[in-house]
Amino acid sequence: MIALIQRVTQASVEVNSEIVGEIQQGLLVFLAIEPSDTQEKAKRLSERIAGYRIFEDDSGKMNLNVKQIGGDILVVSQFTLAADTTRGMRPSFTNAATPAFSDELYQYFCQQLREQNFRVPTGVFRADMKVRLLNDGPATFQLTI
Repeated sequence: MIALIQRVTQASVEVNSEIVGEIQQGLLVFLAIEPSDTQEKAKRLSERIAGYRIFEDDSGKMNLNVKQIGGDILVVSQFTLAADTTRGMRPSFTNAATPAFSDELYQYFCQQLREQNFRVPTGVFRADMKVRLLNDGPATFQLTI
């Protein structure tokens, strides 16, 4: 399971010219599911993201997590994060899980964040999405479980 997290001051995802999810300050999470992923991994990753201290405190140090700043978490599925780019001029997506398995674990991951009392808008699984964001920092991190 791979998560690319970005600290944002605002982010939104659009499908068919309609905004389906948006947040102000918080995290934008791009999530890729791999065949070996499990609900246990999804739960652990959700806890890690919720507690990951990448927001600045009063001293300007990254000491606060998204809950401490009152932020939301926008989650967008992105199977391309699982791409094998080690050879050739075209990525291979054999490392990505099947759509049915991915959707199930993606929904479970989002539910785990909601159970931690976050507002978690999402994109639409397998849709052609347009994502807009204002990266704060910029601060972007890749977490793998």
